[in-house]
Amino acid sequence: MKEISSAPIAQGRTAEIYVWDNHQILKLYRAWCPPVWVEHEARIARAVYEAGIPSPKAGEIVEANSRRGLLYQHLDGVSMLQDMNTRPWNLFKHARLLAELQAKIHQESIPGLPSYKDRLHDDIGKAPQLTDDWRRGVFALLEALPDRQNVCHGDYHPGNVLLTQTGPVVIDWMTACSGSPWADVARTSLILSIGAKAAGKQVSPVLRMMIRLYQRAYMDRYHVLRPDMENERKRWMPVIAAARLNENITVERDALIRTVKEGLV
Repeated sequence: MKEISSAPIAQGRTAEIYVWDNHQILKLYRAWCPPVWVEHEARIARAVYEAGIPSPKAGEIVEANSRRGLLYQHLDGVSMLQDMNTRPWNLFKHARLLAELQAKIHQESIPGLPSYKDRLHDDIGKAPQLTDDWRRGVFALLEALPDRQNVCHGDYHPGNVLLTQTGPVVIDWMTACSGSPWADVARTSLILSIGAKAAGKQVSPVLRMMIRLYQRAYMDRYHVLRPDMENERKRWMPVIAAARLNENITVERDALIRTVKEGLV
């Protein structure tokens, strides 16, 4: 087992990212994360990469600092979110790119991915903020929605798109699943409209003001590429909001509850 004394180059709720060597980085899960999460991510990341989707190549599962992690190909670049923070004039170009890349991902199908509807059902069942009546109502909405087999990232947003010299690469595939593209788009739209308020220092004040324009440009481009003939994205919104409540992001709670209530009217 290796001991890492250097500071992480990035971190999130479930993991920290460290430089491992000249060619690889380590996504090191936090101590509270179940070991099976690493194995699940490794399996999904390899399947996505082998399908030809622009994503980093996954390596071995290793142990460091008494924790488990997954090695990944080290790619030089910055996230789309970082680039927009420093160069906000690229906002509309990046919004279109976000939509175009997601639409390409949605063209793919990978056998064996978890069901998006099953995952949402599980999260909705655990969300403590939902009353029993709301939960039953959201379950009914979920049941009525299409169950498709398209590849969905499950947490697609500008922070998970890495801009490299060879093109954009999508990272963090732990939540990848099989389902309706419009469920995936609904979550991205929700993150852009609500999640930006929770991003803190990750989002500059200028970008926070412009995020509504970014979201609209993203949605307009995606609709051109994949027309929403049955208004499916709107039908997914309260379901996605109810499931996101289980993530317990305090600053988003009121807005998510409003979205759920509006969908149940």
